[in-house]
Amino acid sequence: MGKMNVSNDMMLSLFAEMVWDEALRKYREQYLYKEIDLALAKGDEESFLALTTELRSLYTHGNNRSSEA
Repeated sequence: MGKMNVSNDMMLSLFAEMVWDEALRKYREQYLYKEIDLALAKGDEESFLALTTELRSLYTHGNNRSSEA
């Protein structure tokens, strides 16, 4: 019975980590969209390009992770 509790604890821990990672990814995505909008409004091409590159990277990393699971 003890081994089963350890297994359940590990699964719950893994699930909590997945939820936390997704929350952080969504927060970062929202932040990047806001910053991209600001860069567009200011006509700041350098910031726009850097932010959109980071956003694309976030999407690519997220897609790779979900396909590995």
